[in-house]
Amino acid sequence: MAKNTICVWYDKEAEAAARFYAETFPDSAVGAVIRAPGDYPSGQEGDVLVVEFTVAGIPCVGLNGGTTFKQTEAFSFQISTEDQEETDRYWNAIVGNGGQESECGWCKDKWGVSWQITPRVMLEALAAGGGQAKRAFDAMMTMKKIDVAAIEAARRG
Repeated sequence: MAKNTICVWYDKEAEAAARFYAETFPDSAVGAVIRAPGDYPSGQEGDVLVVEFTVAGIPCVGLNGGTTFKQTEAFSFQISTEDQEETDRYWNAIVGNGGQESECGWCKDKWGVSWQITPRVMLEALAAGGGQAKRAFDAMMTMKKIDVAAIEAARRG
C-alpha cells in the first residue's frame, strides 16, 4: 500500500465501485480485497471490509463503513480529458451506470462519489486568465457536461 492513500467511504459496495473504476479509467486496477475478520457495526465476519484500488494512477482504499457517513461534493475525483470523445466516454460511463449529472462538468456515480470530468481546454482557458478565462468560465456555467467546442469558441471570443 502507498504511504499516502485516499480512503473513500462506501455503504457496502466498495468492491463493485472499484471494479467499475478499473473498467472505466486507464491506469486503474483493483488490488487486495480484505474481508472482515469478525462482526462489526455495519457488517459481519467475512464481508468485504476494505478494497485497495487505483483510479487513473491514484492509490485508493474503499472502506465499506455502512450508512454513518455520506458522500458530498467536498471530495471529488477530477479527470482531465483531451477532447470531447474522451469527455463523453467518461461522463456517459458514470451517468449511464446509475449516476447523475450535475453542473459545470460534475457528475456523481451510483455510489454517490463526485467526479469532475474536465477537458484540458477548460483548464487551459482558466489558467490563461483575462477575457478568455472569463468567457470560458461563463460558458461553462451554463453546462452540465462540458462542451469542448463551445469552450474553444468562448476562448476565441
